Amino acid sequence: MIIHPLLTDAHNALRQRIREFAEKEIRPLAAQLDETEEFSIELTAKMGDAGLFGIQVPRELGGQGLDTLSYIIMVEELARVDSSQAATIAAINSLAIAPLMKYGTPEQIKKYVPQLCTGRMTWAFGLTEEHAGSDAMGSQTTARLEDGYWIINGEKRHITNSTSEISGGVIVQAVTGDVNGRKKLSAIIVEKDTPGFTRERSFGKLMWRASDTGRLYFDNVKVPAENLLGEVGQGGRIMLNALDGGRLSVAAIGLGLAQGAFEAAISHSKIRVQFGQPIHKFQAVSFKLADMDMKIELARNTLYNACWKKDNNIQFAREAAISKLYTSEIAREIADESLQIHGAAGVFKPHEVERFYRDQRLLQIGEGTSEILRMIIARYNGV
Repeated sequence: MIIHPLLTDAHNALRQRIREFAEKEIRPLAAQLDETEEFSIELTAKMGDAGLFGIQVPRELGGQGLDTLSYIIMVEELARVDSSQAATIAAINSLAIAPLMKYGTPEQIKKYVPQLCTGRMTWAFGLTEEHAGSDAMGSQTTARLEDGYWIINGEKRHITNSTSEISGGVIVQAVTGDVNGRKKLSAIIVEKDTPGFTRERSFGKLMWRASDTGRLYFDNVKVPAENLLGEVGQGGRIMLNALDGGRLSVAAIGLGLAQGAFEAAISHSKIRVQFGQPIHKFQAVSFKLADMDMKIELARNTLYNACWKKDNNIQFAREAAISKLYTSEIAREIADESLQIHGAAGVFKPHEVERFYRDQRLLQIGEGTSEILRMIIARYNGV
């Protein structure tokens, strides 16, 4: 059990339940799903049955009604075993459900959110394009209002939960005009069967190979005006709000991966014998393990503090950026050192350390690159 002043008995019970689920349902499948790049509809449904979708959604809408820290613990425990499944859950909760709950109309919330809590339907958030990501104003996808309908043209890439047969659609960020030469961005809901909307699964990823990633194409896609999420021109705010929450969940993936890699290193160091003794007896190895433990402790404290601020309606954007930056960095370092401790045994598939080593690499890119996060943190210091 992890001891932390912010953790209640309910948090600890949740962690134990999610850990048991991950060990029983995910671990036996993780290596095979990674190897075949399969997004498992069956496993996603099981995660839904276990209450992993909509964990912060009120119970009357089909969710669990829990706090941010509960959500982060859940993602952390999934990533301890498999980042692909953690990413599926994180994207649904932070980039789909959260924007709908905060900015959606009562009709939009009632229509989409209960379904997204079941694990039988996923949803995507369409931001990234060839020339837009860190620079959201680089978006070239457009939407114009015509006779009560939005007409959308453009494409998105690297979009999670966007192409499987259970993906219900996307919240797409599009340029809907300009003010004094500056693009005005809006967020619009597009369902999967809308004419002109096509999707293409992306294969050949280095990491998170069992998550659903794809490219989206919009060719005169026509959706009703009421599919607007929030207000016209509010797309940038919706995106930034979603990313603040999303950074906490990506930080949780980094923390969970680091924990899994650390535990694997400890286990291996106790059974690997060299020069007549287990390798953890050598100071070079024990110091590596001590450094891992220290970094995980600091990362967990930083992340949980950010969650506490969010749950107490205290500005947390700075802390979210710090948490995501730090956990992504220590996940890289710990996965690397774990592989070093494993030696040649860790470089072959299907060893989990080989997968951890690959999976950590996206953490320094998604939900704000490490470079962008340093810029954000610097701004809070007035520099």
